[in-house]
Amino acid sequence: MSKAPDIPPEAGCESASPSTPGSDREQKQAEDPDKMDWISPSYTVSRSMQLDPYVLLKNRCVAYQGETPEVDAYRILRTRIMHRADLSSCNTIMVTSALPGEGKTLTAINLALIFAKEFSQTVLLVDCDLRRQNIHEFLGYDAEKGLANYLVNGEPLSELIVWPGIEKLTVISGGRTLNVGSELLASPGMKRLVQEMKRRYPERLVIFDVPPVLAGSDALAFAPLVDFVVMVVRAEQTSAKDVRKAVALLPKEKLLGMVLNCGRSKENWKYPTG
Repeated sequence: MSKAPDIPPEAGCESASPSTPGSDREQKQAEDPDKMDWISPSYTVSRSMQLDPYVLLKNRCVAYQGETPEVDAYRILRTRIMHRADLSSCNTIMVTSALPGEGKTLTAINLALIFAKEFSQTVLLVDCDLRRQNIHEFLGYDAEKGLANYLVNGEPLSELIVWPGIEKLTVISGGRTLNVGSELLASPGMKRLVQEMKRRYPERLVIFDVPPVLAGSDALAFAPLVDFVVMVVRAEQTSAKDVRKAVALLPKEKLLGMVLNCGRSKENWKYPTG
């Protein structure tokens, strides 16, 4: 197993130069005067993808759209997280669930999309569910490389980051799936990666999609590395006993709260346990 490399300076793949011509920038400023001094980041190293709005809606990535009740629900979730967490000094959030099939991945995606719409907030969405790796599938693009390529093969992080054409959002998802998730998520390479993300880009919110708490030891191994934890619970499906059991295993000081997911989840699969 190769040693995970240090993150190169270009790994963030952002620059402070405008990503649109001057006329486009002036139009944005005219539409929103509060953004007069704001410069959207341009992604010069990340692989660029163009997402299909139809695929996003079909896969229930609803926060991509404008005004809907579902989007409002994620706005409320974003506001509550911002009220409970000091994102100016703590910028990493782990999204998990008690059991498979509760909608944690879609919650992580929509949370990343809605945070990316926040003024001056850039977001990196990282697929840490090494047993599944399906964030890119929900977003509708192919990805041959993911987090495992960095942790196992030592490939540069800059080659794994994708800019999906959404302003202020980048994604790491794809590559092969592994059944040794907890070993890699608690590895020195993963610890260095999270610390470097926190240190180098303090204004970037990093959202990690992590396996369910009761499906193995992956979430428990990763929780000590992040600042906050959000747990997704499926309404009328997850028992109170399982919720209490999962909460008891997580660091109480990091748990921001639980998201009650009432929708039908696309994650109706049997979780691989290796």
